[in-house]
Amino acid sequence: MTELKVCVGSACHLKGSYDVIEIFKYLIKNRNVDHLVELKAAFCLGHCTEAVSVSLDGKIYSVNPDNAEIFFDEYVMTKVR
Repeated sequence: MTELKVCVGSACHLKGSYDVIEIFKYLIKNRNVDHLVELKAAFCLGHCTEAVSVSLDGKIYSVNPDNAEIFFDEYVMTKVR
């Protein structure tokens, strides 16, 4: 199972981490990969200046609500296909 963690620490929260989580939840359901992707909230991932920090199987990415769907399709969907 692919693990997708979204930071909900202070800096990431201020930059839209909850919006990113909601987008990911929608995409996981819409793309029918709920059995393949485990979405989790995480506290500080150590990349506060690049918030919103997202960890995909241990690698950290910078995602925002505007590019969350593109990130999901390019990185997450590639791992689960």
